[in-house]
Amino acid sequence: MGKIFKQTYFNRRVVKENILVIFLAAVCIIFAIVEPRFLSAGNLLNVMIQVAINALLATGMTFVLLTGGIDVSVGSVAALAGVLATYIAKPILGLTVVGAIGLQIGVALGIGLVFGGVVALSVAKLNVAPFIATLAIASIARGLGYIITGGKPIFELPVSYSKLGQAKIFDAIPVLVVLMIVLMFMAYVVLSRLPVGRHIYSVGSNENVAYLSGISPTRIKLLVYIISAAMAALGGIALSSKLGTGQPAAAVGYELTAIASVVMGGTSLSGGKGGIGRTVIGVLTIGVINNGLNLLQVSSYWQQVVMGLIIFSAVILDQSKSSK
Repeated sequence: MGKIFKQTYFNRRVVKENILVIFLAAVCIIFAIVEPRFLSAGNLLNVMIQVAINALLATGMTFVLLTGGIDVSVGSVAALAGVLATYIAKPILGLTVVGAIGLQIGVALGIGLVFGGVVALSVAKLNVAPFIATLAIASIARGLGYIITGGKPIFELPVSYSKLGQAKIFDAIPVLVVLMIVLMFMAYVVLSRLPVGRHIYSVGSNENVAYLSGISPTRIKLLVYIISAAMAALGGIALSSKLGTGQPAAAVGYELTAIASVVMGGTSLSGGKGGIGRTVIGVLTIGVINNGLNLLQVSSYWQQVVMGLIIFSAVILDQSKSSK
């Protein structure tokens, strides 16, 4: 009897811990039955391309949420990065692929250091709530994007600028997908294999205990907010490269999708729990749902309703876990 009870408890725990994986599998099966095109190789590759931008933002967001913070500026920072990179690249005649990639990485790192640094210092040194600090940065970044462009999109970019978002390796694998996989793997290694990863979890679990253990919460927060801003900037640049234009109004609402992806994956809003592995599942779940609804020609208005329900459900699930 005891053995049966233990087995039942174990099975329930396994199901509970992998509920999102089960949900993702169920959604895939339903879409495959309703719309046969869903499982085609072309569409599955399209799903990977569609989730790549959100995956970059969600990766940075994972670092921030693990410390118990939040970053609602990533959408605006992404838009600014795309605008700034295209603004610099447009007048450069004969811009090579190497030069374009160097420019894009440089802009992403620069924006990450500036905006991430400002947020981190505001949160760690001035005790500003992360939501307020990043909300202010979101307004600043979005406004700067409109100032730089005069409210107009930037077109006619060098061909080399679009390689990041449009080129394929061996004419089969999108560079953007490879970038997503490499950066998420690197993030996984940092969080699960390196001492700094353990420090991030420690700060999120109990900042005072982490400080008494010799960990500097200020340095950790500086690191995670710079990572978040840099990943958001890189995502925005990748988006501008994919579209072939710099749009000051781009990436609106991307911060909500990124947060939803991370929280759905099991990273707690209160910090200290979660990781990149689960974020991957959250990103894929939202991507699959969006793709399936597009294939079924569901109105974009209803898709916004579905996304709102997903975010709402993710927050409720997170709160129910935290209360236990």
